[in-house]
Amino acid sequence: MAEGQTASAAPHRYDRLVVLTIGGLGVSAILTQLVLLREMLSAFCGNEMVLGIILGNWLLATGLGSFLGRTAGKLKNPLALLIVAGVLIAVLPPAEVAALRIFRDQVFTRGAMIGAVQTAAASFLLLLPYCLVSGYLLTLACSVLFGSSERAIGRVYLADSIGGIAGGVLFSFVLVQRLDHFTVLYLPAAILLPLACLTAWRLRRWSLLGVALAASAGLIAVIVGTNLENLTTRLQYPFQKILFSGNSPYGRLVVTESAGQVNFIENGLPAVSSGDVQQVEETVHYAMAQRPGAKQVLLIGGGVSGTAREILKYGVRDVTYVELDPRVIELGRRFLPASLYDPRIHVVNTDGRQFLRRTDPAAPQFDVAILDTPEPATAQVNRFYTAEFFAQLKRRLAPGGVVSLAIGQFDGHVGPELARMLASARRTLETSFAHVLLIPGGRVFLLASDGPLYADVAARIEAAGVVPKLVQRHYLDAMLTPDRLAAVQVASAQPADVNKDFRPILYYYHLLYWTSQFATAWSIPLAVGAIVLVIYLAGMRAVPFAILTSGFSASAMEIVLLLGFQALCGSVYYQLGVIVTAFMAGLAIGAGIANRLTVCAPRVSLAVLSAAIAILAGVIPFILSMLKVLAGWTGPVLIIQAAVAVTAAVLAGLVGAQFCLAGRAGAAGGTLTASRLYTADLVGACVGALLASAVLIPLGGLAATCLLAAGLNVAAAVAVGRSKT
Repeated sequence: MAEGQTASAAPHRYDRLVVLTIGGLGVSAILTQLVLLREMLSAFCGNEMVLGIILGNWLLATGLGSFLGRTAGKLKNPLALLIVAGVLIAVLPPAEVAALRIFRDQVFTRGAMIGAVQTAAASFLLLLPYCLVSGYLLTLACSVLFGSSERAIGRVYLADSIGGIAGGVLFSFVLVQRLDHFTVLYLPAAILLPLACLTAWRLRRWSLLGVALAASAGLIAVIVGTNLENLTTRLQYPFQKILFSGNSPYGRLVVTESAGQVNFIENGLPAVSSGDVQQVEETVHYAMAQRPGAKQVLLIGGGVSGTAREILKYGVRDVTYVELDPRVIELGRRFLPASLYDPRIHVVNTDGRQFLRRTDPAAPQFDVAILDTPEPATAQVNRFYTAEFFAQLKRRLAPGGVVSLAIGQFDGHVGPELARMLASARRTLETSFAHVLLIPGGRVFLLASDGPLYADVAARIEAAGVVPKLVQRHYLDAMLTPDRLAAVQVASAQPADVNKDFRPILYYYHLLYWTSQFATAWSIPLAVGAIVLVIYLAGMRAVPFAILTSGFSASAMEIVLLLGFQALCGSVYYQLGVIVTAFMAGLAIGAGIANRLTVCAPRVSLAVLSAAIAILAGVIPFILSMLKVLAGWTGPVLIIQAAVAVTAAVLAGLVGAQFCLAGRAGAAGGTLTASRLYTADLVGACVGALLASAVLIPLGGLAATCLLAAGLNVAAAVAVGRSKT
């Protein structure tokens, strides 16, 4: 093809290269999204709201790129731009990770917490280059392929979905445990850059071939000559010695040493510190002082920090330490061996809730259960603060056994946000235990039991003959004063909702508590976002509206299914990976089937599919309720996993089929239709991710979220059915 020819002059010659490039984009997009989510959670000290903001920005920026892609139909040489986009998609992800690590502390104060508004602005700006290019590339590919097929939108959607499946499976089951984030991102570049070179060579665009070859040579030079993982990590922690930097299945993990103190930093948050005497001793002694003669103790989380070893001071016979992340145990034994080196400490590498589901008659009953888990800032951690979990835990306690957990930081004053958290946690504990006692240490500790509980902790520690380093009488006399004890008791007595698996209200209260620590007002950005969304919806036609509602439903229902599975079976990482993979496979299968069908009335089919999504969304709460009954009978996890995975695949199949049929139902030109549909899908998914994770599920519960999605799809079915053909 001559330099000035258009791609449409000989479309069939380049179809395969275009489809392969979109497949490479799918691999790159999922790997880049997962890596950047982890990196940003580390940089912004993330919780559920931060996760929703970042994911929402990703979808929003990609949708903006798809919207701008409507100009692709006017290009004389769209394939030339496809080459440039492929090169940018290859080189931008490593550059964005490096920029995030290097400049985070240049823009924000080192070690300071970052508010939600600042997080939203910073993450949007960082994601914008990659997401704009990737969104534009999707529409651009549709424009190129329209020259050879009216089903171009479906082909692009299918190729992108298959690439996403491949990338997601590789990341979840292979790459995350073996490679650092930069090496993970080099892999899609190894696909996209050769494709860019091949396309430029086939087009005889020698200048673009030079650009692609130069980008390839530059990336190879960086890989061979610089270890970006080590370099950027040292820049992140300039005053500490880096002992380890890498991935676990659950996040990025960095181990540092400073002045003889070893620190485990997981997803940017300090998880373990060998020198944090206050946290270790308060976690142990408030609980153990209640039952100083305990023989069997359960510890969920935190054992690497020294809590397991501290428990042994009471002469217990056995400490069962349950830790989810195998990498934490491995590194704990390497860098803090004394914390776990005792035959009385039995380490169990599994999810805490999965451990409690076991019904072995020989399993011990625990005299004390200590939850040394993070605060309920995410739905994942919130599972250890629900009424269902406490009921499950009580069945494994000896008569009069004690459970201990901590929430919030106490500085002598209980604000309304912290009070709501304490009241909800107390009411939730009271669904299983007769007595609840609050201890105002550095954090607020909640002790629960059917037996007696004692506030005179110092006397009981002394009677047991235990001598802590810090938590002794002089410390306790200062911390457990009558006014401090009264403050937390009064605060926790106010009305509050019980925290449940399918209505995780406590993590919503924690989000309010977190946002209250920042002075930035939410009203202006929320109002602007709402106005923009209303304007966008006001001018929307029926077919894009149907795609927007299915995008909303796909995003919200996937979160519902994942949270439902986690609540029923625990955070079994690989099984969750199977469910996500099933969802992505459903998208590809639905798109593949719809793209092959000959449909005489695509709008009627769209309305039927919207109705089918509405019915499935309405049925999902009943499916989860039945699975909850099965889980209560200690049913096999595989049965529950299969049911959730099949439900996710069916939902995704309907969504994928609808998107492809919408491409043939669009009344506008091919490129404009592709732009409208991709924009609607991504905006819907953005709104679904933000609202479901931060508002709908914690406030209304899983069932209310499903019913809202069902109602929106019914409205979409009616709108499409009434629209002109």
